Amino acid sequence: MVRPQDGPGILPILTPVDSQARNKKPRRDRWFYVLAALCGIGTGWADVVINDLLFTALLVLMACIMLGLSRPRHPWRWVLLVGVFVPLTELVAYVVLRVKPTRAQIYGSFLAFLPGIAGAFGGSIMRNVIENLREEK
Repeated sequence: MVRPQDGPGILPILTPVDSQARNKKPRRDRWFYVLAALCGIGTGWADVVINDLLFTALLVLMACIMLGLSRPRHPWRWVLLVGVFVPLTELVAYVVLRVKPTRAQIYGSFLAFLPGIAGAFGGSIMRNVIENLREEK
């Protein structure tokens, strides 16, 4: 594996990547995907039981901030994973439990993506800022 470095000419010079960067193990996100799914299912359940859109938005926001802080790379994945389970949980509640949600509750469950976007990207930016402040110069 090689990386470009600035050289004297127009074209970059390719040099081998240092051995420490090559030997780093990739971070496993599997458990964070499971956590995101559980947060989404819990938020959907709270939406079905409590039927309060603001509380649902707060739960989505908190889950996405936590996941964005934990794994700041590609924060959009946390928005999708948490947000998609809110309407799916409402669908399961309708099919299995025969809970009849109102139209506003159905549309509101899709709006849960909006606070998720703010939370995941805000958490990711916050983590990057903290890492930059902790860097030694």
